[in-house]
Amino acid sequence: MRARQSPRPPRQLPRQWLFTDPRLTVDPRVIARRLPIGTGIVMRHYDWPIDVRRQLFRDLRAIARQRRLVLVVAGKERLGPGAAGRHGRHRGALTAPVHSRREAMTAIRAGAKLVFASPVHATRSHPGARPLGRLGLALLIRDLPIPVVALGGMDARRWRALRPLDVHGWAGIDAWRSRARRV
Repeated sequence: MRARQSPRPPRQLPRQWLFTDPRLTVDPRVIARRLPIGTGIVMRHYDWPIDVRRQLFRDLRAIARQRRLVLVVAGKERLGPGAAGRHGRHRGALTAPVHSRREAMTAIRAGAKLVFASPVHATRSHPGARPLGRLGLALLIRDLPIPVVALGGMDARRWRALRPLDVHGWAGIDAWRSRARRV
């Protein structure tokens, strides 16, 4: 019997990420097939039945292998081997969501190798949430020892405007929908 190995994180963590979400009006598999090589995917879909969620994981894992994407899984269930790591606020998660400096420091102490700071801008995912804005993001990420990815109303254009703050990358949900429509 072979010992179960923990997944090794990728050497270089992606600069752009797709967050899957049931509110996404396009099947995440369609979007994943069109993502640039090296993009990251955070698979969520917490509310789906476990068997459907496992199938989505298997499909995204196959696409990630074929397209050299980095797949990270959010949630408590073990969906199967093959993800680069886990996403969440638990010890040992590869990536973690943060909304404040305190949450960022907690995630780092728990072993996160990358944090998603959000919401940077107003977003459909968090209606009514007060966005961090440029200054709030700058204060949250100042001197953090790990990469920070901006999330919340983000796209590549908005990320380029944040690069002087030393923001590693950007993540989105809606920003990737148009890619699914392209042939």
